[in-house]
Amino acid sequence: MLRRHRVPNVETHTMFQRLAAEFLGTFVLVFGGCGAAVLAAGVPDVGIGFLGVSLAFGLTVVTMAYAVGHVSGGHFNPAITLGVALARRFRWADVLPYVVTQVVASVVAAVTLLAVANGKDGFDAGSSGFASNGYGDLSPEGYSLLAVVIVEVVLTAVFLFVILGSTDTRAPKGFAPIAIGLSLTLIHLVSIPVSNTSVNPARSTGPALFADGALAQLWVFWVAPLAGAAIAGAVYAFLLGHDETPVPLSEATEA
Repeated sequence: MLRRHRVPNVETHTMFQRLAAEFLGTFVLVFGGCGAAVLAAGVPDVGIGFLGVSLAFGLTVVTMAYAVGHVSGGHFNPAITLGVALARRFRWADVLPYVVTQVVASVVAAVTLLAVANGKDGFDAGSSGFASNGYGDLSPEGYSLLAVVIVEVVLTAVFLFVILGSTDTRAPKGFAPIAIGLSLTLIHLVSIPVSNTSVNPARSTGPALFADGALAQLWVFWVAPLAGAAIAGAVYAFLLGHDETPVPLSEATEA
């Protein structure tokens, strides 16, 4: 019978340091990923398209997980914070500070990106979509609410399974950020046409403040990713767990 996993007690950084790392990582994810979409995707002849945007999001996770993941665990995403808490890899008392920090970082990143984008004559964040997520008329290809909910729940669950699996004690050490970043790239390749890809409520919140109609649909990009992460976090130990206490995410990038 599986033994109940204990949350590892290996704190080596203060809460301020951990929140600072989460702020930095989330800021880079939103500014880098959404910035690629807003500033670089549609440049005539040399634009990076949605393949480039997918890579941009994946690369932000790889680089920031290696840079600060050993400090905070490298969540950068309220859904991940919830999921790892349900998987007993993270203390519930730390969930709210992490989530608030991630959302604030997303808003700061969106404001910074808006300041840059406004440097181009004729740019209008509202009508451009500003890399926001949406369904129906706000979906890149007009997908329905149901389609968006399905893809966000399923792909967020997949994302969390990759995170939990690649940071398991049985996984090769030091490679988790690569697996996680590549999985986020794959997720974007699948779902950009459907929802413009969220799987991260914080990532959705900052841009939604500036895009026409996006704020009214923001609830979907909180509910669906949180539901997907909750499903994955709750079932991971049952399906793939073992007797060993799992390594915390804060140790996942250490070789």
